[in-house]
Amino acid sequence: MNKTQAEGVLEKALTGIKGLDEITNGGLPKGRPTLVVGSAGSGKTLLAMEFLVHGSRDYNEPGVFMAFEETGEELTKNVKSLGFDLKKLTEEKKISVDYVYIERSEIEETGEYDLSGLFIRLGTAIDSIKAKRVVLDTIEVLFASLPNEAILRAELRRLFRWLKDKGVTAIITGERGTATLTRHGLEEYVADCVIVLDHRVTEQLSTRRLRIVKYRGSSHGTNEYPFLIGDLGISVLPVTSLGLKHAASKDRIPTGIPRLDAMFAGKGYYRGSTVLLSGTAGTGKSSVAATFAKSACERKKRVLYFAFEESESQIVRNMESIGIDLQPFIDKGLLRFEASRPTVFGLETHLTTIHKAIDTFQPSVVILDPITNLITVGTEHEVKSVLTRLIDYLKTEHITALFTSLTRGGESLEQTEVGISSLMDTWMVLRDLESSGERNRGLMILKSRGMAHSNQIREFLLTDHGIELQDVYLGSSGVLTGSARAAQEAKERMAEAETKGELDRKRRELERKRLLAEAQMAAIRAAIDADEEEMKKIAQQEENRKKAQGEQREEIAHRRKANMEVSYDR
Repeated sequence: MNKTQAEGVLEKALTGIKGLDEITNGGLPKGRPTLVVGSAGSGKTLLAMEFLVHGSRDYNEPGVFMAFEETGEELTKNVKSLGFDLKKLTEEKKISVDYVYIERSEIEETGEYDLSGLFIRLGTAIDSIKAKRVVLDTIEVLFASLPNEAILRAELRRLFRWLKDKGVTAIITGERGTATLTRHGLEEYVADCVIVLDHRVTEQLSTRRLRIVKYRGSSHGTNEYPFLIGDLGISVLPVTSLGLKHAASKDRIPTGIPRLDAMFAGKGYYRGSTVLLSGTAGTGKSSVAATFAKSACERKKRVLYFAFEESESQIVRNMESIGIDLQPFIDKGLLRFEASRPTVFGLETHLTTIHKAIDTFQPSVVILDPITNLITVGTEHEVKSVLTRLIDYLKTEHITALFTSLTRGGESLEQTEVGISSLMDTWMVLRDLESSGERNRGLMILKSRGMAHSNQIREFLLTDHGIELQDVYLGSSGVLTGSARAAQEAKERMAEAETKGELDRKRRELERKRLLAEAQMAAIRAAIDADEEEMKKIAQQEENRKKAQGEQREEIAHRRKANMEVSYDR
């Protein structure tokens, strides 16, 4: 006895069906019967067969498939296209397929009917390969000939009890009833787990859905879940939001347009964020998307491009006209296109297909161009619900996503046709700028969470070497773009040249005045120096004159003996 059994917790058997194990919180009840109900073509037999194949191939649990409608050869051919080699698994004794033919007329003649023979036959098949899983397909054929409801109820209970006593994990398929889940209205009460498959058509669009009606002893998802039958079997997509628990990256990735990166503080988008690019027809939304795809591929990142308007070949050709060559990246397996009209599937099938493509290709970047086309297959509320779930999934997988959205002329800029702008981390708008008889393009960033960004409008140019963003000019009549901007630039260049010439003339005149002033100052300085020299000369002459005059006086006095001393005898 393992720990789970000892603790009394319900054991579960993994189905191996992507999505179903998640919404059942671990698979079907182990050792108990599960009823799978659905109308014709809903996928009951395929789900049951895939449950057996995964069990025998992936979980080492052999299985028995007892069919009452199709032979073993027919079943083998039917599931071969899904990659299930039933013949090989049978030869390896991992799966046993047993076809039981029931003739209603024989039962009507004898008037007797019980399941003892079936139990013996089924028990032998289980023992022969030591089966852990069993499928009975379908229960209506088994009980269709029983007119007595009391006997029917007794035999149904007996069948479910026998399967439980045998300890096998069983799937029993059944047809939908009118007023009840099943035809007899009893199976859903006896089974421990009931799964309903629905294949509905709304406005000529088909959608397959799965719902868990009950699951004894376990919590489970209670909503309807779309599922897809593809070339690899069944995949179920949870509808409910995956929650707001994803980690937010601080890494930045380039947009592919240098000047647009500059508008995001020079670093581009956050990795794993969602980007919305809205605008009217012809503003260049797909060109921005293709540029972003090319930039990611150049960094060796995988890009998955969902196109709802143009084919892969058309997109590649159109982008070549602006110098964006996508074909080399397609050839290298870095870029993959999924092009289809939205009306091919219903919304839920689109969502499931997108999930499957992402799981298979494992991209770093996903582009949806344009999401507004999905409105043709659903209401605005339905489209928003689908995109919300997709955004949650992309964020959980840390995938950077770019969505383009078409807006009609005359609508408010701060409005998207599917109303998902509030879910986006970054929202850019491409708009037409009409002036001077011209129609040009402009780009602006309405919001970008968690980062500084430009609040300016940039003129958006599609050139033969890619996308260029130019500064726009404000004139007296408003924003100037195109030829009006070119004319304004020419005027500014002329004004700049004139100003430069005037400055040069002023600079030369000032230099001439400075030289003249310096010459004048030099002349004045020379005159002052001359005067100072003359004054020194005069002062020296005066000093020499006074000196000579004093010497002359002394000489005269000496001659006159005026200073001779006289001695007297006493």
